[in-house]
Amino acid sequence: MSAPPIVRAGTGAVVARVLLVGYLLFVGFTVWLPATVSAKVTGLVGIIATWVSDAGIASYARSAFVLEILANVALFVPIGLLLALAWPRLRLWQTVLIGALMSVLIETVQGLMPSRFPTLSDVIANTTGTLIGALIVAFILYLAGVGRPTTTRRLAA
Repeated sequence: MSAPPIVRAGTGAVVARVLLVGYLLFVGFTVWLPATVSAKVTGLVGIIATWVSDAGIASYARSAFVLEILANVALFVPIGLLLALAWPRLRLWQTVLIGALMSVLIETVQGLMPSRFPTLSDVIANTTGTLIGALIVAFILYLAGVGRPTTTRRLAA
């Protein structure tokens, strides 16, 4: 048996992989910092929740909860984008599964930290963000005509 040919990644995939590593480092520092330090990084949620509450739109607790979920979704959209661009042969479900597994890993480690606690809502929100990111790439590639089957058929001899 001969070995399968080695397929080199295109320049775009390599760039996406490098960006993904950098972004994952950012995510790791954000989600695994102690809660007291993390609050300074993610304090924007509290600021916006206060503004929403002061404006009478919703209570602080409700707006903070919704904004926290939206922040988790937004945190993982780039992961879905970069995974889909870095490994274009991955199917949508595979990209989403990788994002979900990353989220489960994050929440598991947070469960081992004394100042953090894991939540199922974070896993769901992060996985949703991965899905949205991957769907954006799929939609852009669809609009660009990349990956569409050709309209010409080979004639049978």
